[in-house]
Amino acid sequence: MQTSNKTAKEIYLDVKNNPARKRFGFGKKAVLINVDPQKAYTAVGKFATAYETDPNQIDYMNQLATECRRLGWPVVWTYVAYMDSGEDAGIWATRTDTPDSLQNIKFNSERAEFDDRVQIDAKRDVIYCKKMPSAFFETQLQSLLTWHQADTVIITGGSTSGCIRATAVDSLSRGYRTIVPEECVADKHESYHYANLTDMALKYADVLNVSEVLDWLKQQK
Repeated sequence: MQTSNKTAKEIYLDVKNNPARKRFGFGKKAVLINVDPQKAYTAVGKFATAYETDPNQIDYMNQLATECRRLGWPVVWTYVAYMDSGEDAGIWATRTDTPDSLQNIKFNSERAEFDDRVQIDAKRDVIYCKKMPSAFFETQLQSLLTWHQADTVIITGGSTSGCIRATAVDSLSRGYRTIVPEECVADKHESYHYANLTDMALKYADVLNVSEVLDWLKQQK
């Protein structure tokens, strides 16, 4: 095992500035998956579980969504919410039981609500309630991608080290070109954030500046 005195951010920037892997690249048709931009994770100062990395994250997510809708490509939003009993969180709910615990994001609660800044087209966009980290796990996402004959998945939201990484791994495992716009994902601590960006960039996804992703979308017809 290699050792280093560098921070996770410094290691990530080394990888970003000196890429050692060929890109997967964009395909012909993408689906945008916005993972859990809900108040439990975005309302900084109100909920202890919330965080912010790039202050423009949600604006960028909305821009990506606008471009995908222009093309007639799917825009997906996920959120997590659980029964009053919390039993639908399974073993994941057994480690803690505080007001901030995952299983205590209840249906119809403020923590389960999408961030007010998120621009969802209620007639066109797809919304899934998920129970586990990956947006693919026991949702209809795979069927949606198959129906649309998509070959590329763009992932935004949070957290980088949790649901983003899990969704990226599942996306690659299903054979999709997987794109993570760097400014569009966030985490509680920069160490987790940058360590997982590094891991995804080296193994599972193309981690790109959001400007490059937007430029590609704008070139499509």
